[in-house]
Amino acid sequence: MEAFNFATSLDLDELSVHVRIDRLDGYQKPVPYSVLLKRPDLRHRASILNPHFELYATAQIWADSKPLTVPVQTAYKAFKNARIWNEWLALPVTYSNLPANAQIAITVWDLSSLEDTDSNLHAVPFGGTTIPLFDKDNTLHKGRQRCRIHRFKAADGLANTTTPWVIPPARKSRNAQVVEDTVDEQVAEMERLEALLKKQEMGDLPINHWLDGLVYKKMMKIRNEALKAEAAALNRQSKADGTDGDDQELFYLDIELPRFDHAVVFTDVEYPPPPISDLRLPAEADFRLRPPPEVSFGPGIDIDGIAYGSASAGRLIKIYDPEIGRRVNPAEDKHRELMRSQQTDSLDRDRKPNVHVRDKLNLLLSKGPIEEITSHERDDIWKFRYFLLRDKRALTKFVKCVNWKNPREARQAAPLLDKWAEIDVDDALELLGPHFDHPVVRSYAVERLKKADDEELQLYLLQLVQALKYDSGDDSSLARFLVTRAANSFTLGNFFHWYLMVEISDYSTDQEAQHRELFAKVEYDFMVELESTPEGVETRSVFRRQGELLTVLAKMSKDIRFGGGDRTAKLARLKKAISDPKNELVSFDPLPLPLDPSVHITGIHTTDANVLKSSLLPIVLSFKTSTGERYPIIFKTGDDLRQDQLVIQIITLMDRLLLRENLHLRLTPYRILATSSAAGAFQFIPSLSIAAACNQYGSILSYLRTTNPDPNADLGVKRETMDTYIKSCAGYCVITYLLGVGDRHLDNLLIGPGGHFFHVDFGYILGRDPKPFAPAMKLCKEMVEGMGGKGSEGYARFKSLSYTAFCALRKSSSLILNLFSLMQGANIPDIKGRGGDAGADGGGDAGQGVAFIRERLWLGRSEEEVVRMWEALVEESLGDWKAGVIDWAHEFVQTYWRR
Repeated sequence: MEAFNFATSLDLDELSVHVRIDRLDGYQKPVPYSVLLKRPDLRHRASILNPHFELYATAQIWADSKPLTVPVQTAYKAFKNARIWNEWLALPVTYSNLPANAQIAITVWDLSSLEDTDSNLHAVPFGGTTIPLFDKDNTLHKGRQRCRIHRFKAADGLANTTTPWVIPPARKSRNAQVVEDTVDEQVAEMERLEALLKKQEMGDLPINHWLDGLVYKKMMKIRNEALKAEAAALNRQSKADGTDGDDQELFYLDIELPRFDHAVVFTDVEYPPPPISDLRLPAEADFRLRPPPEVSFGPGIDIDGIAYGSASAGRLIKIYDPEIGRRVNPAEDKHRELMRSQQTDSLDRDRKPNVHVRDKLNLLLSKGPIEEITSHERDDIWKFRYFLLRDKRALTKFVKCVNWKNPREARQAAPLLDKWAEIDVDDALELLGPHFDHPVVRSYAVERLKKADDEELQLYLLQLVQALKYDSGDDSSLARFLVTRAANSFTLGNFFHWYLMVEISDYSTDQEAQHRELFAKVEYDFMVELESTPEGVETRSVFRRQGELLTVLAKMSKDIRFGGGDRTAKLARLKKAISDPKNELVSFDPLPLPLDPSVHITGIHTTDANVLKSSLLPIVLSFKTSTGERYPIIFKTGDDLRQDQLVIQIITLMDRLLLRENLHLRLTPYRILATSSAAGAFQFIPSLSIAAACNQYGSILSYLRTTNPDPNADLGVKRETMDTYIKSCAGYCVITYLLGVGDRHLDNLLIGPGGHFFHVDFGYILGRDPKPFAPAMKLCKEMVEGMGGKGSEGYARFKSLSYTAFCALRKSSSLILNLFSLMQGANIPDIKGRGGDAGADGGGDAGQGVAFIRERLWLGRSEEEVVRMWEALVEESLGDWKAGVIDWAHEFVQTYWRR
């Protein structure tokens, strides 16, 4: 089957509809003198005075029996021997905006010195025709078209038009013997020649100029004779049917439509679904107050294949109200604007809330960053804005209650930002989110970030890079701030550079081109800023050398992955590539490691290289460092590590938050860096999976007794090691629960020789899991047995630590939610798949991913409720038999594939 190439009508978004009015052909009988005596007005018609007198044509687009455009007219032109315009008309509508039932209504106008009583113009319709722009297959008509002219009628353009361009053949009547069975031979010959001419114009037949000229003259003669013959045949048929005894005049209008290289098929615009109402429906009891209305439906009305008049039809009519989905009532908007315009600053400065209003304000300020603020609450905040200046929690709420698109409100609100109590960093991050696009608000948030040190700024750098997408305009205060700080700190600049490079290299369909251009511009500004610093030239050279090293590692990884041979052959090929002098990997000048710029590497140990058994065949490399130590990493291609990078960043942040609460839970947030959208590296931590530890030593406790024995301890394990194990188990159980980490099995739960327990492989987060019936928290019996069993002192301490850690992280819920909110626009699978559109008013719906984190934090619950719920969650996770079945099934599959 041959390929069929076509374009859609939406592709022609900048091309207006054109039509060429070519010529008018037909047979016109002279008007008898007796008729002129009865109709004196006919004496002044141009076509009657002279068969070649000037006429003009108008074209107009119609659809659904309504005009879509104003009519477009040809120029006045004096004809000599034939009525030939040969003029292109441009209609004021593009092809992309045409509906499928669009038609061109073309009317030829006859001039008359007498004014027409219907149109009040000095023109009467000579005839009209209506041609659809799309055929029955929804394909755009193109090329030459021959349209039937209906005499003395203006083209109507209606759905059931009375002036069709082609008249369908009539059914044979009883008097069909009087009429010829077929059209005259001359008419058939004319149609055949016109079909050949159209093929030649479309390029299907070769052109021969001297011969084509002779054929064209002959065609004109045959056409004139055929028109007379066709008119005579129509008159004979009319007389035979007894419908009309008068002679009919037959005219055709030749037009030409634009030609395209491919067929153009109509395609409608995919409009977004109607907004879902945010109004709360009445309770079911409210509906019982009155019965639903009885609705009767007319015959022939059909919906969803069920006639309304039938007994099985529904009783309610569904009507879409476009105002239902509005988040803000326009009447309330206008009322608020009028009220605020009447309020004066002098009165508002002295206004103080009473006890009842103060309690309402305190309750309002306790709301989280993604909770909706009602219109009445907005009014209260604005009314008592001067009273709230001393409360830093109120600033983000105040920003939300201001209509920043209103210049008057913006002028009133902007000076108050500098007078407000200094906000925390988490609130500043909220003001950089997608809900706030006013430059004044974002500049204020940047000023607060300037007070953070480089170490704290690095914790949020991943989100701040994504926040660049939400800046409006070319002059971004956030971009200037990040460029300046990164240029003056090598560590910060190292991560800033690679975060930008990953986004620039992302050419997937989910990354918009404008965002790639934005990140490329920021990277360019960063390089220019580096040139102005004392060590900027050297820093640029370091970034270039890092890029060269990562390019070589990516090429090696791809060769190992896609090259032939078994794992032994691949390992030999890897070691050969490292030893190859062309790659310059065995020894080189000290270079800051992109993964950890505090470590300077000088080469790679060839003997320590390895190829893992994973499906993507990642390679293990051991770098030489300037201090003489080894720094092992795992480099992988074919996988986007940005999601793992985000999870490790959040774990690092949560570890810091817990340390502020004097909770050192011995977490292991290993280093990870995505170097492109399909490659990256992460730190290799010497460890053993829980599955391997249990297979080799029988249990985790036996493993700990072997690696860290202490005969005097209760469980035969050093106290420090057991303490590390219990604390790290508690920390990771809480964090993976909050993040909804999925696909947890005994192969991605690891334990180090010092008792450090940690998770790896974060391909599923925010509640996604490839396995059914996955538990909310991964707490298996193997982990608890390592603490000494369910009734042991270690297990009780684990529960206490996990609850304390959970409550500590709940205190920083705003910071965690704001960080995930800033990542909503990132091209990260699980965040992108669960993201949501933000409201335009500043409150808006948070993404589903942010809502998931909020739900896991149990915000709004009292301390007593949290204690009971956490106790139940831990016990449920430990006693979940489905989790044990999943671990057994995973182990079985892995064993089967190893064979």
